[in-house]
Amino acid sequence: MAQLFTAKNPDFEQVVRESFARQAMMATLGARLTLVEPGRVHVAFARSDAFTQQNGFVHAGAVASLADSACGYAAFSLAPAATDVLAVEFKVNLLAPARSPRFEARAR
Repeated sequence: MAQLFTAKNPDFEQVVRESFARQAMMATLGARLTLVEPGRVHVAFARSDAFTQQNGFVHAGAVASLADSACGYAAFSLAPAATDVLAVEFKVNLLAPARSPRFEARAR
C-alpha cells in the first residue's frame, strides 16, 4: 500500500515504539506493534485464557484496548515532535464473538 500520510516528526517510528514499550496494559496483553508507518499502525496479540470472559471468548475490553492503542499510535505517528495524543472518545462495534487465536487492530 502506498504511503498516504507524511510524518511531521522524522523520528516518528522510534517515538511510537518507545511510547508503546512504556504501556503496561499492552505488555500485560502481550501485544506488539506489527506495523508502524506515518498514519498507519497495527497492534496484535495472541489469544490467552487470561483475557477471556465467562463464555471463553476474548473479553471485549481486551479487544477495545487493542483498538484504542492502534488508533492512538496511528495519530501519534503524525504528531509533531515533543507532543502527545490522548483518546477522549471512541466507539467499538462488536460483530461476532472474539474466538480467534490472534487479534490485530489496524488503524489509519
